[in-house]
Amino acid sequence: MMSKVTEIFGSKVFNDAVMKERLSKSTYRQLNQTIKKGAALNPEIAEEVANAMKDWAVENGATHFTHWFHPLSGATAEKHESFVSSAGGGSITLEFSPANLVRGEADASSFPSGGLRDTFEARGYTAWDPTSYAFIKDNILCIPTVFVSYGGEVLDHKTPLLRSMEALNTQAMRVLRLFGTETVDHVKATAGAEQEYFLVDKKYFDAREDLKLTGRTLLGAPCAKGQEMNDHYYGSIKLRVKQFMQDLNEELWKLGIQAKTEHNEVAPSQHELANNFLTVNVSVDQNNLTMEIMKKVARKHGLECLLHEKPFAQINGSGKHNNWSIKTDTGVNLLDPGETPSENAQFLLFLCAVIQAVDDYQDLIRISITSAGNDHRLGASEAPPAIVSIFLGETLSEILHCIEEDKVYLGKKAEPFRLNVHTLPDFPKDNTDRNRTSPFAFTGNKFEFRMPGSSASIATPNTVLNTVVAESLRQFADELEGKEDFNGSLQALIRKTIREHKRIIFNDNGYKESWIAEAKRRGLSNYDSTPVALSHYLDEANVRLFEMHHVLSRAECVSRYEIYLEKYCKTVNIEAKTLLDMIRKDILPAALNFERRLLEAVEAEGRLGISENTYSKDLLKKTVSCMNHLKEESDELTLELSEISFADMQKAADAFHDVILPRMDAIRSNADALEQICGREFWPIPTYLELLFGVD
Repeated sequence: MMSKVTEIFGSKVFNDAVMKERLSKSTYRQLNQTIKKGAALNPEIAEEVANAMKDWAVENGATHFTHWFHPLSGATAEKHESFVSSAGGGSITLEFSPANLVRGEADASSFPSGGLRDTFEARGYTAWDPTSYAFIKDNILCIPTVFVSYGGEVLDHKTPLLRSMEALNTQAMRVLRLFGTETVDHVKATAGAEQEYFLVDKKYFDAREDLKLTGRTLLGAPCAKGQEMNDHYYGSIKLRVKQFMQDLNEELWKLGIQAKTEHNEVAPSQHELANNFLTVNVSVDQNNLTMEIMKKVARKHGLECLLHEKPFAQINGSGKHNNWSIKTDTGVNLLDPGETPSENAQFLLFLCAVIQAVDDYQDLIRISITSAGNDHRLGASEAPPAIVSIFLGETLSEILHCIEEDKVYLGKKAEPFRLNVHTLPDFPKDNTDRNRTSPFAFTGNKFEFRMPGSSASIATPNTVLNTVVAESLRQFADELEGKEDFNGSLQALIRKTIREHKRIIFNDNGYKESWIAEAKRRGLSNYDSTPVALSHYLDEANVRLFEMHHVLSRAECVSRYEIYLEKYCKTVNIEAKTLLDMIRKDILPAALNFERRLLEAVEAEGRLGISENTYSKDLLKKTVSCMNHLKEESDELTLELSEISFADMQKAADAFHDVILPRMDAIRSNADALEQICGREFWPIPTYLELLFGVD
């Protein structure tokens, strides 16, 4: 199998090896400088690159090309155009011009714009991102691009990400030059996503309107066994799932995606796939591709891949842990403590930059991962709480404490982990534990941002991380540049940063109720829902930050605020209407059939002279009570939905959160109670037992 992996890996990617083989030395060198070092793209090389890309794609079975981009609708987008061009006389040629490579046109009015574009203003442009390799998917040459409006306003997730990478590079290079680093030309953020997901049998998925339309179960009583035995986590992978994973790996490897780790997750039917770390924009592209291919491969196996953050109540939801770091073009990880972190001033300064950034912009970091789906997940079942904090672990926390108190860190060598079995090897013990309840945890040489939801693009959280850290580094560079006593000024700055921002460091259990009160005392924000979080998106400090680093303009910030609010409102609105549809067309008719059977039993008992309270009479009472409550609550929900106006999106979002979601919970409570009363033959939709344990 490994020999096959080496043969197929990257076979569908116009990668460095292909470019080196097919491009002239001059063109390859110039394009490589753009990809590896962030140099400006020379437009004069576009023709040669386009011809080489087209020839390679056609040789590998491609018939069409597309500009592949990430609109604010949340999915990827593509418009296919064939290579076919008329040559006259009934013959054809295959063409792919430099213009086709560099620029495309899309209907900007049909994608979310948050008021940046009117319906009649249709023109938008896609532009080639040469730093992310082109690839072939389903015989289509896909060219990663950005997406902007006719007026140049940003309409996608990638453009701000690329801008934030430039901002981070600019400020990080200023800081590195202060340390006398002359060999580094460029600094890039890196990321690696751990993608959690559920697999359910497609026949059960197809029988659930809620799963098909919303991605989560709006109804469903828990089955007798959930995840409480902890037997699914890292357990033996079922054959059908293993076959899915094997096919998925093969498809990903062809696209150069380094699918590395796979295992069963905590909840039944939940799994995880982790990729290796890459430059952040490439990692974003690959994660979006991974989600798409997961769904496609699952269907080939008669499965459905659920990427919603909380498809099932009362068991673990799914996140996408975003492992973020900073790396130089010479291969140095700037968040690697080294053997003696207490003596590594450069590491300590970059660490302090992250600490300050997360503290100063904790609201923006929280906003970057907010969504209707993620609201259901945060705060329990191994998902971090909505309060942003940093976990550093014992060693780093002690080092920072010593610096703050101007004490010498005595340190301790890594202890061997002794197993007391002579046939087993001893190995060094890590100097810090892992904290599953921490939103932002240091894990050796990177930060694991555990808050992003499983269905979301990691572009936005990484854009925010890059930008806020760039701002901290800007302030540090302003403080240190030109200082005669650099070392003294550096030590003073590190000590000052620790003292002013240590409130964000929390190494304990984030699920403790006492943490909420303690976080409030520390002055940390606690935005417990999407409407509350988004109400702070346009705070002046946030808008000024994006403008200062040229990541988003004020108008683009307002646009995103409107888009995120509208998406939240539409999501909950669809869920509410779907729930009403299921209650009225599935649940109540099924309950009526069950009631009819109970009435027949009660009448038969009467004919037999059984007049005392019986099981059938008791069951009939409970059934009728649940049905009446369902009818009343459904009528109330219908009325409440009709009263919400979308004229003011913030008010609408507040109403959906404060009024509609509680009403939906009340309806679900009665429907789930009814499910536990009705006989199996009467219940019209697949249960949690079938969904969670139905994949053999």
